[in-house]
Amino acid sequence: MNTLSMQIEKLNSELFPQLTQETLKVFGQSIQDLKTKSIEQKSIQIGEKIPEFSLPNAYGEMIDSSEILKKHKMILVFYRGGWCPYCNLELNFLQKNLPGISNKNTVLVAISPQSPGHSLTMAERNKLEFEVLTDFNNAFAEKLGIVFQLQDFVIPCYQDLGINLSDYNKNENNTLPVPAIFVVDKDRVVTYKFLDANYMNRVDMEKLLQAL
Repeated sequence: MNTLSMQIEKLNSELFPQLTQETLKVFGQSIQDLKTKSIEQKSIQIGEKIPEFSLPNAYGEMIDSSEILKKHKMILVFYRGGWCPYCNLELNFLQKNLPGISNKNTVLVAISPQSPGHSLTMAERNKLEFEVLTDFNNAFAEKLGIVFQLQDFVIPCYQDLGINLSDYNKNENNTLPVPAIFVVDKDRVVTYKFLDANYMNRVDMEKLLQAL
C-alpha cells in the first residue's frame, strides 16, 4: 500500500543526498530544539473548542468557520507553506482521499501563513480541490498554540535552499505553524488531533478517516 509514510521515506531517500551534512545536522538540531518546547502538550487539546475564524482563500474570498460548521464537520490542516516538500506530499495525499472525507459530511480546509498568491500557485500546481487559506502572521494558529519561531541558526540554511519566508509570508517574523491536523465537530469541539514537532512525521490517513 502506497501510504503517506512510504512517500515520505522515498522523499527522504531522494532529498537527503542532495543536502550537505552540515545542513542535515542543523535541521536535526532545529527539530530537537522544537521538541523541547512541548507544543504538543501546550497546544489546543481534544475536547476543547477552537476559536471562530474568517480567513482569505487563494482568491482573496473570506471563508468563515461558522458557515462551514452550520452543516458540516471540518478538518483543519495547518502546513508550513508551498515551499515545504513534506507539506506538498501531505496535501496531495489529502486530495486523493478527499472523496472519503466528503462522504463523511466533512469539509477539508488547509491553512498556512503564506500569501494568497503563493497559495493559489501551490493549489493549481497540486490540483487541490479544497480551500487553501492564508493565516496572516499566524494569528489564528497562535490562538491554537501551534506557532514557533524559526531558530536563527537554521534561517541561513533555508535561504541557501532558496526558501525566503519573508517572500512567502509577507513579513519578517520567521514564524511558522507546527504541521497539525484537527477534526472539529459542528460545535467547534476538537475531536481528533495530530501534531508532531518533527515536520517529517505526518498524519496516518487511515486513523484520520476513522476519526470522522
